[in-house]
Amino acid sequence: MFSSITSGAVGGILPYLMQVEVDVADGLPGFNMVGFMSGEVREAGDRVKVALKNAGTKIPAARITINLSPADIRKTGVVVDLPVAVGIMAAMGEIEEASLADTIVLGELGLDGEVKEIKGALPIVAKAKEMGYRTAILPLGNAREGAVVEEIKVIGVSSLQEAAGYLNADPKERDLLIKPTKVDVKALFAQAHKGRYDLDFADINGQAAVKRAVEIAAAGFHHIMIIGPPGAGKSMIAKRIPTILPPLTPEESLEVSTIYSVAGMMGDDKTLITQRPFMSTHHLVTETALVGGGSVPRPGIISLAHRGVLFLDEMPEFSRAKLDMLRQPLEDRNVHIVRNRGTYTYPADFQLVGALNPCPCGFYPDRNKCRCTPNEIRRYLGHISGPVLDRVDICVEAKRVDIADLSNKCRTANESSSSIRERVMRARALQEERFKGTKLKFNSEMSPKDIEKYCRLGPKEESYLEQVFCTMELSARAYHKILRVARTIADIDGSKEIGQIHLMEAVGYRITDGKYWQQTEE
Repeated sequence: MFSSITSGAVGGILPYLMQVEVDVADGLPGFNMVGFMSGEVREAGDRVKVALKNAGTKIPAARITINLSPADIRKTGVVVDLPVAVGIMAAMGEIEEASLADTIVLGELGLDGEVKEIKGALPIVAKAKEMGYRTAILPLGNAREGAVVEEIKVIGVSSLQEAAGYLNADPKERDLLIKPTKVDVKALFAQAHKGRYDLDFADINGQAAVKRAVEIAAAGFHHIMIIGPPGAGKSMIAKRIPTILPPLTPEESLEVSTIYSVAGMMGDDKTLITQRPFMSTHHLVTETALVGGGSVPRPGIISLAHRGVLFLDEMPEFSRAKLDMLRQPLEDRNVHIVRNRGTYTYPADFQLVGALNPCPCGFYPDRNKCRCTPNEIRRYLGHISGPVLDRVDICVEAKRVDIADLSNKCRTANESSSSIRERVMRARALQEERFKGTKLKFNSEMSPKDIEKYCRLGPKEESYLEQVFCTMELSARAYHKILRVARTIADIDGSKEIGQIHLMEAVGYRITDGKYWQQTEE
């Protein structure tokens, strides 16, 4: 007696479908699982046998062989409990195999037959739909997550008995027995686009220059670094950046949700991630947790920040080695994890936001307060290497807040996140029109070839930028960063052409890093 069940798994972040083949034959009783699998996957056999017994299914004294195909892919961290149990029941004749046509089965089993949630349900269901499958039987906890994939019926089950009862029911009555899970994706995005947040830029007093820089960074999705003394509001401003970012598009939402699904971090709602992520981490984070990896590779914090914000507070407190690990993801917008079992690529297109003090005590260059030696300052800021600085588009200085900025009159005049977001969205609309028909979404994504096409300068602007390039001894990467930022500034101003005033402001955001990182001994 033979049966074949379609299931699925995720390798890194890429889903693939898997055949669970079951053969129940006469012979010496045994339970064998084959198919290039790790030890934790083999443990599924023990769980399935106990779950079947407790669900009321008696396993015959027979030779049972389970094969997980394709055999050339190592199954690590894969959960095949439910498909194996259903396959055994189908091979024993307790489930009609015809009822499994065009159906994938996913789920982990408890010893009492309970179907538990799994990681990666969303990308697996999306892959199944792409391959022509019409029904997906999932754990009830993953049903809403899978239901965001349109044109495939998603059935959420809480126990092995429920799954068997659904498959054995008359096809016309199945949907009455267990109602297919549906999700109104348009309603989810409509709610997300209202931009409801607990934080607001109206809470920030003063720091007009920093707010302007953050608005530019949000409009073009540029990396930004805010440097200033303690208590200047650097972290407060950084935490409010998501409130002015453009909402996720459906395509971006699916990308982000896929990463969170694989990481098992979909949250209580378990549907789609519709708000841009904001990830903040402590400087003692491990390198593996930051960039991803592990014995069973999984996404790191930089991938969980994909299409959102990665906030590094007290940036120089991070070791230089950890910060330098961001160099390749900042440039390529993905991260490669190499293991002896294979190579995994995770998306990491995030907006880096760094906040830092200019010295260990935080008060440099105010020598009335700062007692740090030049060597201490150089060693402290030296944790942020030149190549990392070169990849940051905007560096802005947060001055000490004046008492006048803390008055009630000043608070009522503060601009709200919603009004700033309107300007950001107008600039975003210009970028969307400019990059129509390409893979680009933001000005920060332009390559040197794209910059040549979309950032044409007049003779006066070219002469000015040439003078700046020679005077400041800029790298080619810094030159292109200035043009990207200037293009965003022009978009905020509603200008089709990049003017000298836009270039001057963009250049100003590269002067601050030189002020601190090129300080010499006194």
